[in-house]
Formats: sequence, C-alpha cells, structure tokens
Amino acid sequence: MTEANHSEKTESQFEALNLALKTGTIQHAARMLNELHSAEIAHLLESLPHTERNLIWELVDKEREGAVLLELGDELRSSLMRDMSLQDLINATEGLDIDDLADFIQSLPDRVTDLVLTSLDAQHRERLDTVLSYPEDSAGGLMNTDTLTIRAEVTLDVVLRYLRALGEIPKNTDSLIVTSRDNTYIGLLPLTTLLTSNTDLTVGDIMTRETEFIKATTEDNDVAKIFESHDLLSAPVVDDNMKLLGRITIDDVVDVIRDEGDHNVLGMAGLTEDEDLFAPVVPSARRRAVWLGINLVTAFMASWVVSNFEGTLERVVAIAVLMNVVASMGGIAGSQTLTLVIRGLALGQVSKSNKRWLLIKEIVVGLLNGFGWALVIAVIAVLWFGDIMIGVVIGASIVINLFVAAFSGVVIPLILRRAKIDPAIAGSVVLTTVTDIVGLAAFLGLATIFLI
Repeated sequence: MTEANHSEKTESQFEALNLALKTGTIQHAARMLNELHSAEIAHLLESLPHTERNLIWELVDKEREGAVLLELGDELRSSLMRDMSLQDLINATEGLDIDDLADFIQSLPDRVTDLVLTSLDAQHRERLDTVLSYPEDSAGGLMNTDTLTIRAEVTLDVVLRYLRALGEIPKNTDSLIVTSRDNTYIGLLPLTTLLTSNTDLTVGDIMTRETEFIKATTEDNDVAKIFESHDLLSAPVVDDNMKLLGRITIDDVVDVIRDEGDHNVLGMAGLTEDEDLFAPVVPSARRRAVWLGINLVTAFMASWVVSNFEGTLERVVAIAVLMNVVASMGGIAGSQTLTLVIRGLALGQVSKSNKRWLLIKEIVVGLLNGFGWALVIAVIAVLWFGDIMIGVVIGASIVINLFVAAFSGVVIPLILRRAKIDPAIAGSVVLTTVTDIVGLAAFLGLATIFLI
C-alpha cells in the first residue's frame, strides 16, 4: 500500500469511527475498531488529539491492549499505561511473544514487572531472562526464543512427521535450525528444501552450513545490514560458544530500520523518534524549548561577530543587504555534506580507510560549487549595486564559506561519533554555528579591508 493510500485509509477510518460515535452507536464503533490490525489501531491513536485518545482506547478489547501498546511510541504508550490498573497491565502481557514481552516489560513499573515474571512458568521466565540479559539495541535484545530445532542425523521423513504432530510452527519460520545434542548451532534446513527433497535423505545431507548466523552482541543496526545484504527472512542468534539462543525475523528488522530512519530525521531538529505529534501543549513546548535555547546561544554568537563590524555596516549598506546570502549558502552546502556523512556512518560506509578520500572529495565538491555560485552571486551584486569590489568580496566569501562548510560537514560528525555523541542530533547545531560565524566573519572582514 502506498503512503497516499495509507493516508486515505486512515482518514476514512477516522470518519467512520466519528460517525459511529456521533450517532451514539458505541458498540458498532468498538466492533469497527477491533476489526483492525493492532498496528492500525495504534496508528489511529497516534493520529488523534490527546483529548480523544482515551475515548478510543476504552473501546479496544482488553485482550488486544498489549499488542496495541507494543505498536505505539514510548511517549504515548507511557501516557496510556499511567491510567491503566495494575491488573490491566498484567493482563496486557498475556499472549505476547517473548521478544515482544521483553520490549514491553521494560516500560512497566518495577512492581508490575515482578508480578509479570512471577506469573510466567519456569521455561518462559528463563527465556525472558535470556532476552533481557542483552541490551535492547542488540541482536540478543531483538531475538525471539521461539525456535524449531532438529538434529542432523534424522531423516526428512521424521522431520515431516514431527511438524505434522506439532500442528503449527512459529510465525515467520522459513527454515528449521539444525543443532547438536548440546544445542550447538550447525546449520539451517530451509522449508522449501525440506518439501522438495527425497524423504529418505537425512537433514545433514541437504542442510546448508553457509547461512549467516548472528552473534547475540551484534548491534541492531548491524543486524539490519546483514538482513539487507543477505536477503534474509530470519537468522539464528548464537552466543560466543555457538550455542543457539533464538532467532531474529524480518518483522523485527523492519522496526529497527523504521526507528533508525525516524531517529535520523527527527534528530536533525533535536527531537526523538518517540515524539508524539498530538501530545499536550505544555510537555511539547518544554521539550522543544531546550533545543530553541541551544540555538539561541549560537545565534548570539553570530550576532556578536556582526557587532564587531558595526562601522562597516554603517558605511556600506550593501553589506547589510547581502550578508545573509553568505551564511545561508554555507548552511545549505554544509547540511548536504553532513546528511550524507551521517547516512554513511549509519550504513557503515565510512571507515578509517576512506574518510581521508571522502574529506578531499567533499572539499573539491564544495570548491567547485563555491567558485560557480560565487561568480553568479558576484555578477548579481555588481549589477544590483554598481560596484565591482562588492562582487569580488561576496564572491570570495562564498568560496571560503563553502570550503569550510564541506570540511565541517565531514569532520564534525566524525568528531562527534568519536566523542560518543549522536551526530544526527548535535551535528546540525554545530555545523550551523560554524558556517554562520565563518561566513559572516569572512564577508564582513573582507568588506572592512577592501570597501572601507
């Protein structure tokens, strides 16, 4: 479904629900709502003003609340959970897969977590403890312990009879995992191979040993890259001793990719991926005020640079008219480079071996654009103000600022990454400060030297 079709579907759902509520047919509205997929219900809740959410939330069937909460952003999920009773929170965890339960339980109050753990049988509690022992953003934190394992020495006929006896298999299962008697990972038996091979063969005869396995400590972004590069639907997760711990499926990886994309886009504005579009006014204003305060400091720094050239501005009016052009061009050029480098870092494309080449390449691109646009802007300035020196000054300033912008766009995210600061969040502020200050200082400084 395209984004436009998805938007139209959401809008039609809104209209149908609103009509049912306005006509007083609450039961009809509840039935319509609960016919939707859990992710669609979550999307509807996230698309409603906070004053209307509680009404819709009350219509969600109790046995579906856990699945819906899992699909919500952290902020909205926490808001709804604050108003839920202790028993409702415990009930919401029932029926969740171990990987989903591990995600959900970390957002619960400690007293509820203890009660949930107590309610689990020994086997499920052990599996949950295994997942919770790894960071949330690692393969171990993503994995599901619900796996189907077989031995290499059994025949395919035995495997098929085993599957029929089970009656159902875990969702998103495309392969059976082959292990030794001590649970050491050996390989995979794809279901397509199982169904198309002679049943007299053993698993060891036809299984594949080359399929990618993932160490439990692997970061979630690296997991997503492995799935992308190997076109995987699922992958086994092992510990350092090659003992099978669980598996990761494509639905978990899609969530990682979506969260990373949200993080990079919203981080540029100082927001988190869990930002609630329809959150109450005061909390939203408070969060954004911090970022505005940081930008205010950088704006005052640029203003301080301008104040040092007050005499120049008073004597040459054209400088005051044109100085924003220099800062703006530098900011745009730097943002282009910064965005590409941050994306390269996220994809693992930038390393020690190629960062020098990348820096030189971006500087050359910056200079080419700098000289090209400097000529255009200089001609416009000369025609506008009738002074060749004004064109020379602003042209030189453009070249200087685009050079600095390209250099900074590469270096700043690399320095922030080394300092363990997220470049997606802090990079744009630092870059804007640098290009504004350098651009204004270069333009006003050259104007003072050559025009006064």
